[in-house]
Amino acid sequence: MTDPSTLPPLPETMRAAVVTSAGGPEVIELQDLALPAQINSDTLVRVHAAGVNPIDWKTREGRGAALPAYPWVLGGEFSGTVVRASYELAPFQPGDEVFGMLLVPRYLGADAEYVSCPFMSLARKPASLTHLEAGAVPLAALTAWAGIVEAGRVHTGQRVLVHAGAGGVGHFAVQLAHHYGAHVVATASARNHDWVRELGADQVIDYTADRFEEAIDAPVDLVLDLIGDVQAETGTRSLDPRVLRDGGTYICVPTGAFPGMHAAIAAQDRDLVGSTLKLSPDGRALETIAILIDQGDLRVHVDRVFPLAATAEAQVLVADGHVRGKVVLDLDA
Repeated sequence: MTDPSTLPPLPETMRAAVVTSAGGPEVIELQDLALPAQINSDTLVRVHAAGVNPIDWKTREGRGAALPAYPWVLGGEFSGTVVRASYELAPFQPGDEVFGMLLVPRYLGADAEYVSCPFMSLARKPASLTHLEAGAVPLAALTAWAGIVEAGRVHTGQRVLVHAGAGGVGHFAVQLAHHYGAHVVATASARNHDWVRELGADQVIDYTADRFEEAIDAPVDLVLDLIGDVQAETGTRSLDPRVLRDGGTYICVPTGAFPGMHAAIAAQDRDLVGSTLKLSPDGRALETIAILIDQGDLRVHVDRVFPLAATAEAQVLVADGHVRGKVVLDLDA
């Protein structure tokens, strides 16, 4: 238990990469902001690293969740050190190393030196990871967890197709599906084939050279689509009987990426189940993910690291869509 009166004083301001309006990467600026307020169960964390995800650039462009005001801080995942607990006997105390996920724009995001979030959104940082590695995990791994474990209910003997298996969410999804006993098929560019197989994929299809509905070795029970219909009609083609078996499940992850999903599924008339995916910043699920990481059953790959001042450049790289694993901001650089 920490006596709040003994804690060192905090700075009045923090560095943050903010979006000043909806638009391109040029609307991102480095500014000094007041530290985020702690309300009720909120824990104040000094951020050491923040992951960069597609939702960041989509929200910046005005295609994600509507921001309540400008300037605003984006960034949905982080790793850091607790500096203020929500109360004396709270689960996380000053000095604890944690990682977690933020619901942006309900909270100011993690592209800043400090975040304030409910302690139920946090878990202890995996001991085997650096902050730079841990900062790349929460949002992406929780998305994969929601798709594979919670909604998909994957188990031994099933067959799973993961689109974009080398990406941030995809490389976690491939590993989780493999861990829970599924035969895993993934789509990825040729340069990532060997790596995705190392993650646990049994078959990897080069989406740039082959049509996956023709190359897949047998229909699957679950499609986890991290692309949607916005690119090469990936969603519609995933409903092909050669891809998804009768009675199978199709989950589209990117918001708005397959607006005609339910109509397309109904037109199949094959008892298919279709769903979008919404994410909860679940600290208990993160605890399980941390255990899997420390046991060596789940790993994170960091492709590039940028300083906070290069947030715009990091978002452009992620938007390009060819990152292997994750891109991370180093808040200590």
